[in-house]
Amino acid sequence: MNVTDYTYLINKPDAIHEKQTEALEKVLFEFPYFQSARAIQLKGLYNQNSFKYNAALKITAAYSRDRSVLFDFITSDTFTSIHQSLYDRKALEILDIQVIDSEIIIAEEKFELKTNTLEQSILTSIKEASPIEKEDNSITVEEKLAIGTPLDFSKKEQHSFQEWLQLSRTEPIIRENEQPRNEPTPIIDADKRKKIELIDKFIETSPKISPVKHGVPSTVSFDLNAADNSSLMTETLARVYLEQKKYQKAIQAYEILILKYPEKSSFFADRITDIKILQHNNN
Repeated sequence: MNVTDYTYLINKPDAIHEKQTEALEKVLFEFPYFQSARAIQLKGLYNQNSFKYNAALKITAAYSRDRSVLFDFITSDTFTSIHQSLYDRKALEILDIQVIDSEIIIAEEKFELKTNTLEQSILTSIKEASPIEKEDNSITVEEKLAIGTPLDFSKKEQHSFQEWLQLSRTEPIIRENEQPRNEPTPIIDADKRKKIELIDKFIETSPKISPVKHGVPSTVSFDLNAADNSSLMTETLARVYLEQKKYQKAIQAYEILILKYPEKSSFFADRITDIKILQHNNN
């Protein structure tokens, strides 16, 4: 990628195409702290509906000096919109899809189709449109749940964004100089052993501090069912839990969404059923 192309993408990040996204990946391999290049690459992955987007978002956040700037960028109209040339190309691809046993659509009805409906269709179906639609029984649970597709955050979803940036799980640190478990325990002299026994005895016999019965409990946990936390629940946050493989939290999230949006209760109920199937398969 030359300077002219990069300068053009700085001014029009929505115009980035697949080859330019791949070129930026090579640039970032050599210059990992090139923050503007990371932001533009993120836009390219978003345009492609790439499975790499969600992981790239975490990496970009790790290299960003100010994550609030990154959040403003990924929720901006520039980021979520489609460049006109890409829009026109995807519109033609959708219209060229061959559908078997389809109903004949009157030309007047096609003419009355609104552009915002078409754009929404493009946003949700980029890289998924195929000449012949898949059979229902061939669609996996992961595909139905849209696992791996880019997470869409709105400006009101800073909580969901912060949840996504958290590590889904922690791994123990294994040091090279760490003593193997199968080696015999070191020999302790009699004087040290006596002191250890005195400490153990004190711990066993000393009076324990009883917990305070009034006031705030000692452990604080995020209760999804609490009223104040329920107001933060969104479909994106439910997807965040799903992407992090926190299946129980994802189920609770969709249960809250059923109460918040009863008109979509059937859709959310299907999501819960699919998550339970996925959870069972991964156990």
